[in-house]
Amino acid sequence: MGMGSATSAAYGTRRLLPRPPRIPLPDRLPHLLPELALLLAVQAVYKYGRKVANGHTEEAYHHAGHVWSFERAVHLPSEHDVQQLLLHSETLVHIANYLYATVHFPAMVLFLGYMFVRRRAHYLWIRRAIVIQTMLALLGHLLFPLAPPRLLPGDGMVDTAAVYGPAVYGKPETHSMANQFAAMPSLHVGWALAIAVGLIASHRSRLRWLWLLHPALTMLVVVGTANHYWLDCIIGSLLLGLALALVPAPMPEPSSPRPLRDWVWPLRPRAATGGAGRPRPEGADRSDPERRPVAG
Repeated sequence: MGMGSATSAAYGTRRLLPRPPRIPLPDRLPHLLPELALLLAVQAVYKYGRKVANGHTEEAYHHAGHVWSFERAVHLPSEHDVQQLLLHSETLVHIANYLYATVHFPAMVLFLGYMFVRRRAHYLWIRRAIVIQTMLALLGHLLFPLAPPRLLPGDGMVDTAAVYGPAVYGKPETHSMANQFAAMPSLHVGWALAIAVGLIASHRSRLRWLWLLHPALTMLVVVGTANHYWLDCIIGSLLLGLALALVPAPMPEPSSPRPLRDWVWPLRPRAATGGAGRPRPEGADRSDPERRPVAG
């Protein structure tokens, strides 16, 4: 058999074999690794910062006394009363402890993953706000160590995790990686509010406002389990508001992939441009009859 026949046979064999499917890579995939690197770096800095802030035991208890007195002076509801309602049912206590221990970080991971895949323009907006909020919270842990209500002697609060389980923290030792004196502000509530705000802003359903139940429930959980004061929750929420005021508003999703330099951290929103890269005047419409070429 000659070379021509062999080549024809090989080509015919290849045509009989099924061609492997081509998996289209989404245009956002090149941005995934920088995003992961950024988020992991923020998490590492935050964890290390909490470790550095550990050990200020006397100052943390001193601040706790001031926070408790301030809340009573401004007539905020007592954390003790909220916990007493929770303690009427051991089942509710177990549920609250599990929610506190298991929902906080996984919920944020799932939220950011969903926003990255399905709501890309809003993802950039809310991710930037969450990074700023988290770093501001770290400053709070460093500058204002605060013992949570469950560690205060004589206030009547019960450490529900230690009594009913599951236990999240051990003894408040200064060399522990878990800084138990970082109650101010509450990122449990701050992150839960960020999730709600991101989902509300990126959707148009009338039911989207129900996402506010997530931070509301989180606040009741962290207060009822004696892990945070009301003031921690308020400050954690205000930090999100400050962060949202610092970042550009979400831009409409472009038809072409966004450049990497714009993706990572633009300080200002870019003006919408027309086909040749020129700014498109406000209110301009491609269907405007005055913009159509005149025949003849």
